[in-house]
Amino acid sequence: MSRSLTLFTGQWADLPIEKLAPMARKMGYDGLELACWGDHFDVEAAATSAKYRKNLWSLLADHKLTCFAVSNHLVGQAVCDPIDDRHRSILPDSVWGDGDPEGVRRRAAERMAHTARAARAFFSDKPGFKKNPHRVVVNGFTGSSVWHSIYAFPPTSQDYWAKGFADFATRWTPILEEFESQNVDFALEVHPTEIAFDTASAARALEALNNHPRFGFNYDPSHLGYQGVDYVGFIRRFAERIFHVHVKDAWWGHGDGSVGVFGGHTTFGDPRRQWDFRSPGRGDIDFEQVIVALNDIGYQGPLSVEWEDIRMDRVHGATEAASFVRQLDFAPSSRAFDAAFEKKSSKKGIRP
Repeated sequence: MSRSLTLFTGQWADLPIEKLAPMARKMGYDGLELACWGDHFDVEAAATSAKYRKNLWSLLADHKLTCFAVSNHLVGQAVCDPIDDRHRSILPDSVWGDGDPEGVRRRAAERMAHTARAARAFFSDKPGFKKNPHRVVVNGFTGSSVWHSIYAFPPTSQDYWAKGFADFATRWTPILEEFESQNVDFALEVHPTEIAFDTASAARALEALNNHPRFGFNYDPSHLGYQGVDYVGFIRRFAERIFHVHVKDAWWGHGDGSVGVFGGHTTFGDPRRQWDFRSPGRGDIDFEQVIVALNDIGYQGPLSVEWEDIRMDRVHGATEAASFVRQLDFAPSSRAFDAAFEKKSSKKGIRP
């Protein structure tokens, strides 16, 4: 295997990190992509406490684990969203405050900028980091002020959508400037409900930011495939902006025909659904093509399993996923496969 295999801890936030770490190692992972909720990565403590950072790295090392990225999806979602009661359940009390929508968005933006500072401090303390530095990444969501208008009725003009992208740029550019000052990259997980949810909207988001160098993508094919988006083409289109990779599967074309791609207000796992997330290797994503494309663009970051499959026990599934990815991943060739047939003159070697 050419790349490190990590487990995204977002779906495991009900477990304390002291319990999850040995489980992850036993399931077959090299490291963790630490979520900024539960007790897995405390943004404030990481930004301000050398003791906290040292203890967290020691905990990982005790279980032969490492880390390449942290993720703050929940707070990032609130930066651009129209805020409602659903956000209260995912946000820290310090970000929710009195629930005033603009205040929530402002505090969420401040917390995302602080996450850049926390990530820089955390990875600067990573054992061996000075000798072997790597890209420091914060994965997350951006939210969107115009996602609700995805279906264009009442008729939605391009001017209306342009205002949404302008709002995104206004709110995220100062955040990204802090990422720049900290030498940290932000990787948006392109995803329905975000400002970028397919290839076209991802390109438009970059344009709105004037191609800010700190804005890229946490590539996750599961969110693209069921929409009908060319998820392999996405890798090639944004080769320089793939900052991190999630390995998550999905299937589509299932159900009883009563629920379409918009979900029919059904919950995950409902047998009527046209699509659902699946454990890696059990859905319709062609991961062979994904790995070839990642090799072609020279991606050498981690492959991080984001395990979601409501039909399967998660420990069984995450263990199976680790084995699947290890068998799937391969390093690109360093030489042409037919190089051995080239004629070379040499006085050395075996003679007939």
